[in-house]
Amino acid sequence: MLKIGEKPILELIIEAFIRDGFYNFFISTHYLPDVIKNHFGDGSRWGVKIRYIHEKTPLGTGGALGLLPHEEINESILVMNGDLLTTMDYRALLDYHNAHASTATMCVREYEQKIPYGVIQNRGNQIVSIIEKPVHKFFVNAGIYALSPELVKSVSPEIRIDMPTLLEKAIKEEKQVTMYPLHEYWLDIGRVDDFNRAQTEIGGLLS
Repeated sequence: MLKIGEKPILELIIEAFIRDGFYNFFISTHYLPDVIKNHFGDGSRWGVKIRYIHEKTPLGTGGALGLLPHEEINESILVMNGDLLTTMDYRALLDYHNAHASTATMCVREYEQKIPYGVIQNRGNQIVSIIEKPVHKFFVNAGIYALSPELVKSVSPEIRIDMPTLLEKAIKEEKQVTMYPLHEYWLDIGRVDDFNRAQTEIGGLLS
């Protein structure tokens, strides 16, 4: 509920989903749930439906799936961490997920790590090459997922599980787990510096 500009982060997230055509939301709460419920209510202020599931103890980034009304989950759903800002197209993610008949789709970001030294490649005590300040590129988890109904329903109530663990389990079972690279703006507001950065960049996101 920290504000970026004039609105809480969670409100910015929900409004972005609404712009992409989504209208049915579940918010998982734990800390100060009444603050969140009092602000969003049933969603009618935005013309959508908002319901709440409450984690009595933290269940990890995937455990809240076990608290959803599984009998209602008949289509793939999107799951997102509540501390992210992005300009991605959520409908495009869902379409991609369905087109690949995926059990799960993870949004990923490319992350670069620059080694600030010359890296030596050797054979025994012989130097065979010197690579000056190489850059290594990785895909990292962006905290946004599309999940099939079957995967959602596989999570039992009150079981603690993180999303990477849930996806690793699906991979071991040889289910279709795909990645969706994000090229749009994306910011994980996990530190004070990130929060301050979001304050300065919010104007460009909403324009």
